[in-house]
Amino acid sequence: MGSLRLTERPHVRKARLWVKLSDGKEGWVRCDLCQRRCVIAPGKYGACGVRKNIGGELYTLVYGLLSASNIDPIEKKPLLHFYPGSTVLSISTVGCNFFCQFCQNFEISQSRLEKGLYGVYRTPEEVVRLALVYGADGITYTYNEPTIFFETVYDVAKEAKKHGLFNTMVTNGYMTPEAVDELGSLIDAATVDFKGGGDPEFYRKIMFVPDPEPIYEAILAMKDKGWWIEITNLVVPILGDKPEYVRRMARWIVENLGPEVPFHLLRFHPDYKLRHVPHTPVKTLEKLARIAMEEGLKHVYIGNVWGHPLEDTYCPKCGYKVVDREGFAIVEWRLTSDFRCPRCGYKLNFRGEYTPRNINYPMPVM
Repeated sequence: MGSLRLTERPHVRKARLWVKLSDGKEGWVRCDLCQRRCVIAPGKYGACGVRKNIGGELYTLVYGLLSASNIDPIEKKPLLHFYPGSTVLSISTVGCNFFCQFCQNFEISQSRLEKGLYGVYRTPEEVVRLALVYGADGITYTYNEPTIFFETVYDVAKEAKKHGLFNTMVTNGYMTPEAVDELGSLIDAATVDFKGGGDPEFYRKIMFVPDPEPIYEAILAMKDKGWWIEITNLVVPILGDKPEYVRRMARWIVENLGPEVPFHLLRFHPDYKLRHVPHTPVKTLEKLARIAMEEGLKHVYIGNVWGHPLEDTYCPKCGYKVVDREGFAIVEWRLTSDFRCPRCGYKLNFRGEYTPRNINYPMPVM
């Protein structure tokens, strides 16, 4: 394939959501996929490192070029109230529009073109066939930021729908409203992953993101499209664990999404360029969980602390434990078929159906 021109390679495709500039910058384009809205000169790349201006037109260089492909429990995403117990085929490419200094998937997310693109090329039909062969219930776009492999997400999701599979994303939420609108009903659920409580200083200094506020705009666009939404927040000790930001976020969720939207406080573990920062103390997570509950959230979870009581789901009305979990596994399911508490009859906020699972661990399929 070395003799082929770049645009003749199967993983190089014309991008979606971009415009040519007409303000005297001959051949320049603007990408309207994420909130950076990169203005890109001919021959140059967007911040994500995988979108290039070739001859005055924008191309994606990672179409179908999968860096990882695994069968995962949906609870790993984490989506705890959407088709609980189901399995998903998780796929990713390389690249990201964030530069998080703590990324646990930095080998793929922070891979830039200087290190070379890599991956296994799969067509949308091949991806969906893999999901069906392994008995997955849906496909999840994850590991690196799905926004930057938008064209793959769009085409795979469209193919998945033909075969009755659902589609979910794990996203940093920095996508434009136009991108959400384009995906429309193809996406069924999204985990929107905040870090540091959405503290603007944390985003600027530790993630090199100008401003987290556009994420809230994107979430409202997702809500308008009918996507199921769960919110996570990675709690980074010392740098990103300020209680006032968790309180602000919890209040926003209650006021804009509703009190029963699941909210996950995730424990940080040292990685990439922040290996000197310790694990998040469990007491810190518990303190922040209490704050979120004080603001009215009914389903607050603590993640990455297996065996913690806040892995489980409790009835908001009577407090009965209705779902008992151990990590990504459902140990005991006590809800009725229509998600009601068997003790008091309260209907909990779930979507889909409970699917008992035969596997509880990631399974590589590439």
